[in-house]
Amino acid sequence: MFRAPQITFYSDQLPRLRDFYLGLGFEQGFQHPPDGEPIHVELGLDGFNLGIADVASARKDHGLSPALSGRAAELVLWCDDTDGEFARLTAAGCASLSAPHDWLGDLRIAWIADPDGNPIQLVQKVGGGGS
Repeated sequence: MFRAPQITFYSDQLPRLRDFYLGLGFEQGFQHPPDGEPIHVELGLDGFNLGIADVASARKDHGLSPALSGRAAELVLWCDDTDGEFARLTAAGCASLSAPHDWLGDLRIAWIADPDGNPIQLVQKVGGGGS
């Protein structure tokens, strides 16, 4: 049986990306090595785990060849105020990928990019309706 799924983003600037997610409310639960410059961290938010791995370490230690372009996945963050969070994050320097808009009659959604360009969907449940 599988357990404890998580997503891991590869980064060539791991501390910067970690600090970004810590600023969103994630909490760091693991770092390797425990002291000094990390090559892998794990962050948690509301039961979800997000790993961030150093791309150079993935190549050297594991023989992987992660590409840092062509993002085919996104992180979804539910919130109480899509417009407010979008405004706060874009004012702080996050790139806007899609401005806040209504969808399916009961969702308010927007997309920003984290410092490495990974898309983050901000989503809020609003009023009645459905698709």
